[in-house]
Amino acid sequence: MNIAIQAADLDHERIDGTRVYIKELLARFGAYAPDDIFSLYHRSTWNPELAPPQMRNYHERVLRFPFYWTQTRFLLQLFVDRPDVLWMPMQSLPFITPCGLQKIVTIHDLAFKIFPTSFPRKDMRRLNIFTDFAVTHADHIIAVSHATKNDILRFYPHIDERKITVIYHGFNTDMFAMPVSDAERGALRQKYGIGAAPYMLYVGALQPRKNLENLVRAFELYAQDNSEIVLVLAGGKGWLWEPLMALIERSPFKERIILTGAVPFADLRVLYHDAYVFVFPSLYEGFGIPLLEAFAAGVPVVTARNSSLLEVGGDAALYAEATDVHSIKEQIRRACEDRELRRKLIARGTERLTHFSWDTCAQQTLKVLRGE
Repeated sequence: MNIAIQAADLDHERIDGTRVYIKELLARFGAYAPDDIFSLYHRSTWNPELAPPQMRNYHERVLRFPFYWTQTRFLLQLFVDRPDVLWMPMQSLPFITPCGLQKIVTIHDLAFKIFPTSFPRKDMRRLNIFTDFAVTHADHIIAVSHATKNDILRFYPHIDERKITVIYHGFNTDMFAMPVSDAERGALRQKYGIGAAPYMLYVGALQPRKNLENLVRAFELYAQDNSEIVLVLAGGKGWLWEPLMALIERSPFKERIILTGAVPFADLRVLYHDAYVFVFPSLYEGFGIPLLEAFAAGVPVVTARNSSLLEVGGDAALYAEATDVHSIKEQIRRACEDRELRRKLIARGTERLTHFSWDTCAQQTLKVLRGE
């Protein structure tokens, strides 16, 4: 079987959860299905941190073209190569495909439909057009959580539920569980100007859906009673981040709010391990890999009571109401100050990791791609 995979997102400089998802599955597909051919299509040069491995049954196809790549150059090549199956891991589809081609699409989330004001207006039309077409015309849909599946059925009630398979992301525990030395901690604190104080950590892009303005307000409430705690926001600017920057600039605790910018994987591991608490109050997540990263690093987690975060966190996290600043502050206080609760959360987080395996994710995804 020849399986075509649109892997152009692995060329991007910015690394996010969906790109890690593609990377981890491509690290395994070739070995689990040695008799199948995987044609990996992309536009330019792999990001070195995301590049798939060299495997005998991997055929890399570089298709350079500047405009509407998925709907032009990539589409044309599908007609030339005539694969048996197409996997689109980023919730879009070419508008035209060869007859008989089985089309599988992964839907990560429908946040843009639930929180449209959290996205740039210029992106909304594109997101709706491509996702609407992909959901309607895919032969099968992979949803990364039951929350995402339920959202698909909510916004596309004409879709047959049997057309959707829920497959959780996996997680690479080894990297984040690796011990961190005092020298690494000291070097990282100096690099990002964190100082010696304990800090609460957020990891992810700076964009409205992540609810960071409420996180900053909750931090301010807690900082009034705690003269040391620091807030570290680790991630690059996404979109519509200007109000957050303005809020931080006006904050009476702005000297205790650290913006690291984009953080390489090696630094991220140390950031997690050195954090006193991890806070992820997102308004909506299709999956929520940062929770698993924090679990692996042995950090208590505070997150929001919504979407897939309840599925991922289970009994290993404290849950706040995302729109209630006092609720976020109270759960932060509990995670920071209740030693017995901290111990329980860390132990539960370690156990929670056993539910998420990239090996299992890859094997289940291959069954869908192969129609088994």
